[in-house]
Amino acid sequence: MSSLKELKTRIQSVRSTQKITSAMKMVSSVKLMKAEKVVNSFLPYEQALLQILNNYLSSQVFSNSPFREIREVRRAGLVVFASNSSLCGSYNSNVIKAMEEYLSHQGISKQDILIYPVGKKIADHCKQKNLKIAGEFEEVAALPTFENTKPIADNLINSFLSNEIDRINIIYQHYVNKSSQSLKVDTFLPIDVSYPDKKDIRNDYIVEPSADEIENLLIPMALQYHLYAAAIEANASEHAARTIAMQIATENADNILQELSLQYNKLRQESITNQILDLIGGSLQ
Repeated sequence: MSSLKELKTRIQSVRSTQKITSAMKMVSSVKLMKAEKVVNSFLPYEQALLQILNNYLSSQVFSNSPFREIREVRRAGLVVFASNSSLCGSYNSNVIKAMEEYLSHQGISKQDILIYPVGKKIADHCKQKNLKIAGEFEEVAALPTFENTKPIADNLINSFLSNEIDRINIIYQHYVNKSSQSLKVDTFLPIDVSYPDKKDIRNDYIVEPSADEIENLLIPMALQYHLYAAAIEANASEHAARTIAMQIATENADNILQELSLQYNKLRQESITNQILDLIGGSLQ
């Protein structure tokens, strides 16, 4: 049985940890609010732009666009969004699991898949597994901006157009709300222009100044925005996961404190009772 001193030390330790988890929860909640604003402001614009892009590419004007070219996959690219730090529940482990599953179902060697690891956790995992990486992008995971995601998108676009990479995918956590995030594996290139309903496709576009100029401007811009959207969704999902994890940890600390306090009080009461019995016994002698 634990002594009163040991129980008191454990209670103090749990209280200290609870203060840390509570503070981390508050910090993550503030970061989540900011990230959620960015997501809610940008996603409708990005989705509308992608819809316009798909309509354009579905028309006869862009039927031969190099961005639509489907090739035999000999070399692939993969952008994976994770976090720089832990204490965010199963956020990173789910992303790593999805990446490993993706790598094992491509039908090509893992060394023919170039990985862009956004976040220290995924970069460390790739190094541990001796996977081929294009660099480290911790600053994107820490604070995604259009300025720090655009070079990655441009590099991916150039690699695809120059036939260095035949297909590019993105793995990230899609942000739904604070309590719900879903893992997504999107195709970045070639652009998917399939429609569930063919009636949605428009073919009556009049393109000015020219189809080439529109293609060279609109498509790269939409792809840059698509990668940025994935980055901000992953960032919001990370903060949401950490907020929930720290909330659960704080609540668990409450439960542990109640149990330890009950044990402490029982042991203290037992000790006092024994002391009183000793005094009574001594007075009768």
